[in-house]
Amino acid sequence: MSMIVTPNANSKMAEIAEKVRNGERLSLEDGVFLYETDDLLTLGQLANEANLRKNGKKVYFIENMSLYFTNVCEARCAFCNFRKDLGDEGSYTLSGQEMIEYVEQHIHPGVREFHIVGGHNNHMPFQYYVDSLQALTDRFPDVTLKAYTAAEIEFFTRISGLSTEDVLKELQKAGLKSLTGGGAEILSDQYRKKMKVEKANVEQYLDVHRTAHKLGMKTHTTMLYGSIESHEDRIRHMMQIRELQDETGGFLVFIPLSMQPRNKNAGIMRRNSAYEDLKTIAISRLMLDNINHIKAYFINIGPQLTQVSLSFGASDVHGTIIKERISHAAGALTPEGLTRDELIWLVKGAGRIPVERDTFYNEIKVYE
Repeated sequence: MSMIVTPNANSKMAEIAEKVRNGERLSLEDGVFLYETDDLLTLGQLANEANLRKNGKKVYFIENMSLYFTNVCEARCAFCNFRKDLGDEGSYTLSGQEMIEYVEQHIHPGVREFHIVGGHNNHMPFQYYVDSLQALTDRFPDVTLKAYTAAEIEFFTRISGLSTEDVLKELQKAGLKSLTGGGAEILSDQYRKKMKVEKANVEQYLDVHRTAHKLGMKTHTTMLYGSIESHEDRIRHMMQIRELQDETGGFLVFIPLSMQPRNKNAGIMRRNSAYEDLKTIAISRLMLDNINHIKAYFINIGPQLTQVSLSFGASDVHGTIIKERISHAAGALTPEGLTRDELIWLVKGAGRIPVERDTFYNEIKVYE
């Protein structure tokens, strides 16, 4: 058994370390304590040990491409700078053919996943969203469609009059294979009211994923942190995801998303600190003992901190992306995408083994 890195007389940290090493589940109190401790090195070591037990030194990435059919949105969430009203300068809604033309201009050999999210455009019928996927399926049949957030699925139920299950079945017929993780924000109705999250509530978000899992889909899930929520709110969020995973086993990965300021010129005091980002990744790894992967999202925390996070519990560095828009509209200062070679270099630089994967974490190539 390895020793705690930092000499620490705190009995609570020693108790948590013992739990982690014995495979015992951490409690709400444990999670809040880990956010409040200044012992970052011991926290990181415990998360690293937990990750190594699950994944060894393998770190996963995918050749993917982010697509956005529309930025017109009925919701006005306080943190979003991506949305537009119909007719606003810069607003757009692409047809399937227009998206195909965009993809053909930007795609490169090896892309195996389209990551598709967008606005809740209530000026378009549900069939538009089905046809959007069908157009991509017909033109790029070998590329997996990971499309729409749980909040978008809930929106589709309202504009179509269909049940969640029927909406998902219609999208599956058009080629949908997995749901993206967005729309979770913080799973607290009080938080959602304060932050004007004008989309799926907590139960609706969880129910969409529950239904998708029952239909055989594996999905992704997120947490957007760094605004008004408390540490307890974050831990309760993780625990709700953990409970649903106990029930369905359908989540592939948990993605902590560091909140971006609305202004790209915002100073460091308006952004999450590196300390907070590393803590959140490590705590996610320790709390979510039943999810295989924790993703370090370089779009929000930057490539360098992503590399460091591989020693703090992360086992996934996302993918090539090509041109990310939502976080960059909100003030992200990071690259809009990275190449396969850059991702391999990033992972190897952390002393880990890069593994190219598909959407479902099947290994495509191991770069020893």
